[in-house]
Formats: sequence, structure tokens, C-alpha cells
Amino acid sequence: MNQDLPTTAITSPPNRRKFLTGVGATAASLGYLPIAASANVAGSDRMRIGLVGSGGRGSAAVIQALKANPGAQLVAVGDAFESRLQGNGPRKAGGLALIREQLEKKNMTDQIDLPEERQFVGFDAYQKVIENCDLVLLTTTPGFRPLHFEAAVAAGKHVFMEKPVCIDAHGYNRVIKAAEEADRKGLKVVVGLQRHYEEAYLQAFDKVHEEGLIGDIISAQCYWNGARPWNVTRRKGWSELEYQMHNWYHFNYLSGDHISEQHVHNLDVINWFMSGDSERGGHPVRAQGMGGRTGWEDPKTSEIFDHHYVEYRYADNKILNSQCRHIRGTKSRVGEEIHGTKGILTLGTGVIKDYQGKTLWRHRTPRGGEGNPTQVEHDRLVEAIQNNTPLNNAYYGADSSFTSVLGRLATYTGQEVHWDEAVKSNYSLLPDDINWDTPAPVQPKADGTYASPMPGVTPLPWA
Repeated sequence: MNQDLPTTAITSPPNRRKFLTGVGATAASLGYLPIAASANVAGSDRMRIGLVGSGGRGSAAVIQALKANPGAQLVAVGDAFESRLQGNGPRKAGGLALIREQLEKKNMTDQIDLPEERQFVGFDAYQKVIENCDLVLLTTTPGFRPLHFEAAVAAGKHVFMEKPVCIDAHGYNRVIKAAEEADRKGLKVVVGLQRHYEEAYLQAFDKVHEEGLIGDIISAQCYWNGARPWNVTRRKGWSELEYQMHNWYHFNYLSGDHISEQHVHNLDVINWFMSGDSERGGHPVRAQGMGGRTGWEDPKTSEIFDHHYVEYRYADNKILNSQCRHIRGTKSRVGEEIHGTKGILTLGTGVIKDYQGKTLWRHRTPRGGEGNPTQVEHDRLVEAIQNNTPLNNAYYGADSSFTSVLGRLATYTGQEVHWDEAVKSNYSLLPDDINWDTPAPVQPKADGTYASPMPGVTPLPWA
């Protein structure tokens, strides 16, 4: 995880294009689309699929989307980097080479129609992809998700988008507004918080809310404790922005920190179970906590924390104790617990026990197995599009994503942070206009290291 040749000078990679982020600019760029370009495939197997963000997750998602509808075709792909689009970038994860390989293995080669003129590179590639499809898969760096979702809805396209769907208040407000517009247009939206489509979680939800097996919910615990993920070594000639885009996980304005990028799954489950509402979900009203960097990681590679602990409070004063950690040599745990007056539900393993240790319920996988939830979410999306039935995950996707933001604000500042105040602030991490010729929003210090937030010193963004 070391980097060589720290640079601050900005150089421009090939195929640079200006990235427009204003609402008005997005509407203007998509407003000329003819009616025929809008998604209108209800009752039909024919569906044009576009992919924005061709990394590993995007490449897997498009295979699942095509599998969900054998009549669909991948007709447009876009990415900020040509190398990532083709699959020969620094991480060699995903890309068209992998997509074609997987389609060939599955005898699905008739489901791709992708001439060079529908392969787009640059910050504005999302616009070109959206123009050419009925259903768009948004799997880029999370910081851009609100813009891309907003543009897709404005163009009348159905959407699958990965989590998190926002990393700041401005993004949250944009996603909620676009979700409301999607409802008005009858568009279908699925968010990659796949536990909502996982049989063990669905059965557990019924056991808690229909059968009352754990009694009244009192509190919850959730965890995403594991290893630090990838880091791409800086290459000679890269600008600072290029380095950060390749290492988006490690910069807040791109990923929202690992509390947003990974722990959002667990926070989403707790919001869902706490609220008892599978359609809209819920969210805490305030948060306080602690976090930081322990020093094992080279500060020239990242600005994000390696651990967060957050105490969330809901409107009925129920408590969620949340922890996520990326520290070498520490215990790994990913999962959730719901504590009630009669017992404890341990999710992931799918077990309910009373306080004497007696098992009240255990999820058992049927002999024939269960559907992979990351596939099931695409199956449900296609069904909703073809049958024109309501489906919009963007609301709980936004609430759960902003729950992670609320926690990050609390750990970065050391302050108690209130949901309504944070949302009202509309604060933004991503610049209004970013392109390959502008300086990176985060700049390293003279020694090449990145400054991290300091609780008690770092202020709330709207303070």
C-alpha cells in the first residue's frame, strides 16, 4: 500500500470531457431527448440496458440484469477511464473484456450489442449511456450517484443503482427529489441493498413484526469489521485527481468513508427492522460517536478513518450501537442483532433465541437452495418494469445512506449530530464542477500525506 512519486500537478488523461453537475445543466443536456428515447417497455421482453461504471461491481451487475431478462441487450457502457472500460486498468477488475468473457461462458453472447460508438469515456459518459437505454445501471464511484440518478429520472429511464446513493446532505436531498419524480413518471428503481431481497432476512422480518417472536424491539447492534480493501499504487504521470479517482474508496468526497461504502448494508437492515416498514424504511434522529486512524496505514494512501463507533437514537428513543473497523489483526464480524423484550434475533445466521438461550426460530435453507439476493433484486426490477407494478427503493436507499453520513459527521467532529439539521444544511462534498483540468478537491500536504479529520477540532460542515 505504498505509493511512489506523489504529485500535485494536474495533467489531463486522454478523452477528457467536462463534467456538468448542476441540475439545470443536466436537464438541459437531456431535455432534447425524443419521447421514443424514454423507457417504455412494460409488457415487453425487449429492453436496452446501459451501464455507467464498468468496474467489478458494474460488470457483475450487468450480467445479473441480462440474466433477469433473456430478451434484453447491453447496448451502451460508460466509464471515466478508458482503461477501466476495457478492463485493463490498474486493478484489472471488471470491464468489457470480463463482461464478454462471462457472457460467452453463459451462452449469452446474443445479449450484447456494443459497437465502439456506444462505448463512452469521460466524466460526461453517463449522459451518453442514458440516451441509449431503457434501464440504466449506476455503479460508479458513490459521490456521483445523486447526479447520475437525477439525470436518469429526468430522461425517463428505469434505474438500478448501487449503494450508497449519497455521501452528503446535498446528495441526499437530490436523491429524495428524484425519487419523487420517478414515482410521478412510473419509473422503477432498485438499490443494491440486497438484504431486502434475501430470504433469511425476509423471513426474520416476518418473525419479528408479524409473529412477535422477540417481543417489542428495545435496541440493536450492527457490525462491519473486516480487512482494509484495495489500494492502487500511484503511477508516474498521474494527476492528483486521477490518483484519487483510482483510489476513490479512500477519499470522502468520492466514497463517504467505509462507514458509507460498506457499513451502510448493516445500518440499512437496522433502519428496516426498527421501522417495520419494508417500503420506505426509517432512520435515526440523532447520532454521537467516536472514530479515528490507528496509524497502521500509510497516511500517503488515504484520508478516511479506519474505525467508527456510533450510537444512534431513533424517534422512540431506541438505540443502535454501530461499529465498523478496518484494522489489521483484529476480529472480523459482519452482521446485525435485534434485541427485544422476549429475545434476540441474530441476522446473518438467522436465529432467534430467548434470554435463557432457547432457540425460538432458525432459518433453514431449503434443499433446493435459495436465490442469490444480488440476482433476485434484478429479477424483481425486471418483473416490475414488465408488469408496470410499483417499485422504488430510492427512499430507503437514501435514508440508509444518509444514516451512514450522520454517523460519519458524529465521528469526524466528536459532536452530537441531528438528522433534521444535517439534512437542512444541504452541505456538499463534491464540487459543483469537476473535470480533468481542475485541481483535486483534496490536496496532499508537502510531505505527500493526507490530513484526516480530528474529533473536537473538525467542525460540522455548516458550522
